[in-house]
Amino acid sequence: MNKNAFILLPGIAIALIGCTMAPKYVRPVAPVPAEWPSGPAYASAGTTNAPAVTDLRWQGFFTDEKLKQVIGLALTNNRDLRIAALNVERARAYYGIARSELFPVINAKGYGGQARVPADLSSTGSRQTTERWDVNLGVASWELDFFGRIRSFKDRALEEYLATEQARRSAQILLVSSVANAYLALAADRENRTLSETTLKAQQAAFDLIKRRYELGLATDLDLSRAQAPLEVARRDVAVYTERVAKDENALGLLVGSPASRELLPAELNGIAPPREISAGLPSEVLLLRPDVLGAEHQLKAANADIGAARAAFFPRISLTAAIGTASSDLEGLFKSGSGAWSYAPEIVMPIFDARTWSAHRAAKVQREIALTQYEQAIQSAFREVADALAVRGTVDQQVAAQQSLVNASAETYRLANSLYEKGLDSYLGVLDAQRSLFAAQQALVFLRLEQLASQVRLYEALGGGWQSEDRASVAAVSDSSPPQGRN
Repeated sequence: MNKNAFILLPGIAIALIGCTMAPKYVRPVAPVPAEWPSGPAYASAGTTNAPAVTDLRWQGFFTDEKLKQVIGLALTNNRDLRIAALNVERARAYYGIARSELFPVINAKGYGGQARVPADLSSTGSRQTTERWDVNLGVASWELDFFGRIRSFKDRALEEYLATEQARRSAQILLVSSVANAYLALAADRENRTLSETTLKAQQAAFDLIKRRYELGLATDLDLSRAQAPLEVARRDVAVYTERVAKDENALGLLVGSPASRELLPAELNGIAPPREISAGLPSEVLLLRPDVLGAEHQLKAANADIGAARAAFFPRISLTAAIGTASSDLEGLFKSGSGAWSYAPEIVMPIFDARTWSAHRAAKVQREIALTQYEQAIQSAFREVADALAVRGTVDQQVAAQQSLVNASAETYRLANSLYEKGLDSYLGVLDAQRSLFAAQQALVFLRLEQLASQVRLYEALGGGWQSEDRASVAAVSDSSPPQGRN
């Protein structure tokens, strides 16, 4: 064999490697309507001229500076997000291993040895001492990927790496929304605790008044017992919300990765600047760029690559073992002229009968069907999450307005009932009923205001959390005429 041809052989083989037997990937048509739901629940959910979520990162969505600082701390210190980032690094390393399989592993090897052969075993009838020294640069069992088997494995590793990166992005979106919701819940519970403490003071003052009237014979035992009951309820509520606030602080500390500074914690919901209003856009523009949907699509592409590897298993596998170097029976002559040596050993394995290849091919096709179904399921789940968030956004403002009117009416009722009682025109039972109604209405108002703010966070999360602005350039646009993914 010509030495120059031997040197050119690896380059020719690499040039031939490039085909793959994986089926051509076509993005499936999204199994959801082209528009978001409409109806009374969504009447006021999408009428604003707000910016699209695709153009708004979380730093622009949240307007409260303290909340943004807490979210920033969580993104730096949260352990779950750190694990997700490390998973990405591991997947990238695995992809590097799979990609390296396309190229030969070149090793340098040196060998030296002496051997003595007795006379009765020697071909010359006399004892001999042999000596051999070798220095080689060689390739051992390098598979020439003519049919794309290794390339398909490389493509699968790439898609799994990209899916892991999308999983990290999903983890970050979930962390941002979880921190925001925990922050809002802490503010709501602190406000309810303040409300309970105020109610407790009012109930204590009322009880003291009834007790003095009782001591003067102007109130009955029943009036005193009735006044004590709401006092104990208020005392219990203070303890309940004190416990909730402590748990909220612990939950927020776990998300942040360390206890947040007291200066950054909210006192009440009214002190938190609300997030910006956002536009939902179109399902096809938003859902297909959500990290979890993109991750499911990368898994579908990985399953598609597996079919290519399964198909390639039906074709011959060609491998090459070769070496070039120098050899001599004397160490001093190892690098002298004329000591060059080379070896070349191609090998081809042609599968004749192996039932495992047919089963592996069927398994790869079924796995693609599973991945396709999971991708479609991810889109449908995403559509449902956005639709639910839009339904809340379309009705929560009306609920808050109605509840505020109820609080105002309950406060007026309480004022009138208390005035009538002080004038002796009504029993204390009317005051107690008015107090209970007012306190319950105030608690419900706090809950609805919390829901109002949290619904904006949920909508932002459901719409992808602003990652689309980065992915838009890397994800091909889907034309309306694109055929669905085949199921063959």
